[in-house]
Amino acid sequence: MTAATHSSLFPPVPDSADAVLEGLDPEQRAVATALHGPVCVLAGAGTGKTRAITHRIAYGVRAGILQPSSVLAVTFTNRAAGEMRGRLRQLGAQGVQARTFHSAALRQLQFFWPKAIGGSLPRLVDRKIQLVADAAAACRIRLDRGELRDVTAEIEWSKVTQTVPADYPLAALKAGRESPRDPAEIAQLYSAYEDLKRNRVVIDFEDVLLLTVGILQDRHDIAEQVRAQYQHFVVDEYQDVSPLQQRLLELWLGERDSLCVVGDASQTIYSFTGATPDHLLDFRTRHPGATVVKLVRDYRSTPQVVHLANGLLAQAGGRAADHRLELVSQRPAGPEPVYTEYADEPAEAEGAARRIRELMAAGVPAAEIAVLFRTNSQSETYEQALADAGVSYQLRGAERFFDRPEVRRAGVALRAAARFGGNDALLDDTVDLPSQVRAVLSGEGWTSEPPAGSGAVRERWESLAALVSLAHDVAAARPAAGLADFVAELDERAGAQHAPTVQGVTLASLHSAKGLEWDVVFLVGVAEGMMPITYAKTDEQIEEERRLLYVGVTRARERLHVSWSLSRSPGGRPNRRPSHFLDGLRPGSTGTVGRGTGTGGGGVERGFGGGPAVAPRRTQRTPARCRVCGRTLTDAGEMKLMRCDGCPSDMDEGLYERLRDWRADQARISGQPAFCVFTDRTLMAIAESAPDDDRELARIPGVGARKLNRYGADVLAICAGRQPGEGGSGD
Repeated sequence: MTAATHSSLFPPVPDSADAVLEGLDPEQRAVATALHGPVCVLAGAGTGKTRAITHRIAYGVRAGILQPSSVLAVTFTNRAAGEMRGRLRQLGAQGVQARTFHSAALRQLQFFWPKAIGGSLPRLVDRKIQLVADAAAACRIRLDRGELRDVTAEIEWSKVTQTVPADYPLAALKAGRESPRDPAEIAQLYSAYEDLKRNRVVIDFEDVLLLTVGILQDRHDIAEQVRAQYQHFVVDEYQDVSPLQQRLLELWLGERDSLCVVGDASQTIYSFTGATPDHLLDFRTRHPGATVVKLVRDYRSTPQVVHLANGLLAQAGGRAADHRLELVSQRPAGPEPVYTEYADEPAEAEGAARRIRELMAAGVPAAEIAVLFRTNSQSETYEQALADAGVSYQLRGAERFFDRPEVRRAGVALRAAARFGGNDALLDDTVDLPSQVRAVLSGEGWTSEPPAGSGAVRERWESLAALVSLAHDVAAARPAAGLADFVAELDERAGAQHAPTVQGVTLASLHSAKGLEWDVVFLVGVAEGMMPITYAKTDEQIEEERRLLYVGVTRARERLHVSWSLSRSPGGRPNRRPSHFLDGLRPGSTGTVGRGTGTGGGGVERGFGGGPAVAPRRTQRTPARCRVCGRTLTDAGEMKLMRCDGCPSDMDEGLYERLRDWRADQARISGQPAFCVFTDRTLMAIAESAPDDDRELARIPGVGARKLNRYGADVLAICAGRQPGEGGSGD
């Protein structure tokens, strides 16, 4: 299990600002060099968005344009923030603050509370569910465990959408939420919960944001102090911001526009928590002068996986679908996705476990395999099947790695050895960092061979083995590293909850898999009633389920297995059917693919101050088909050429080279990257069709009205064998 972009553990620090830009593709480089004014990065899955924005920050710092202490980068998980800090450190941009919204707000709240309110900050409660239970008891309302969890979620949603208790019933109705109890009862419980917190002088995580917003709104002197500290903001996963987080961001910014946001509306899967992609989709309206960069080159997944992902979104509806990004795989071809139907859920789990054993026997590491499901309740069947097959696994979303007792004990032992290693007989025969770590952990239960079977003993061994593996990685990157360096690395990872890889198959819900990737992914239970889930009723809810499946598909690098079962238990009535999201995509199914318009290929759009951007109007499209073999096309690059990549080309090579030379001249004249004139794919499509007039040229994807007006005469002249005129450089 890794974060969403491959990189070596400790690459050398670039020796200059220009060196920071090396290895970036044209769109990533455009992100990295767009350091002024508002910037919006629309980044598809696997396109290297974290790489782009960390290089942007590092380039600005190394070039002397940005002061490290004046930059605040915010994201949504401690793991993502920790990864961002690590990458910035590797790029030579120390001192930049990379935090979650809550972490950044909490630091400000702790610092300014004595000045703004007086006294010490109330205690922060980690889990609010017990307080909700106490509030229910005070209201004499009985809640079972499920209702208690659901009411807690409603309170959290109310707070991040800035809804007060009295307004909850109407707000829930407008938002289409299905309240777990009568809305009036939820409002009563919410009010009692707030009273209880005040009486006990405690705050919750949502209060951290609310109180920070309140102080910045009421105390202009404090707001100005914060704005003097932070001059430049970067927001990752911007499609997931809540109204409350957006308000906090606006208060941090003030009247300035030094803001870079990164997101993908097609990965909006947390609307139930109050997240909304509207802030991302409306960014150009709020900031008419914004630079918009689209990242569509997918470095993660094979063309076969990307083809399925694009196909899923091509059938989508709603506002997010109008702004979908069509990914273009940059990887070599791989196997086609495998679709399997089973009689019942146990058979499906056993089939997955059997195939996983075969993959592991063929050399695929267990840590590079994941089983993803819609709900946590599905995990038990797969845990049992993997245990029966003798396959070790880890359940993502369970106890955090650094909170495990064996990991805490190992940390204590490693610290002691780092401090007093010279007097430790265990280390007498060790010659390098891995052997030192193995020697210390042997006293904690690590052995060179894993214990037989599964269960708690095997899980403890897997945790220690992950530490041994990390020691090998650190030693490979820094041969001179010692135990003290290794302990420092562990401390930093613990602070960021950036766990090392555990050698076991990952079991995870689709929601908790966001931001991760594996070589092999098993998407299980992809049947109607589970995907989309039964309680998804409205069009918006069903589209979010489609996006959730899209997130699952795009977790796979090389192999993807999609399965469903016809009944829940052996002998049950086979009344299930595969998810309709797969219609037209899996072999043997029918359906319409390619209805959405999307936002086309990658590139850069420079902002103009003219006025609010107008969202493109959706139009009905018939499926694009290969003009050679007739196959339906959903890949953006293939659709530009109107043929499959594997079908023979009739391109005029000489014409293509003349077009490339002309494009280079235009790029030099306009001061833009060459792809901003026309992409390689568009030039290939022009060279293949050799259009005779404006109408034929306009039919080629990638030649819009603006480019037709600007470059059409030159392109048609080149296609006709003439020298282009002088009219192609102005706009």
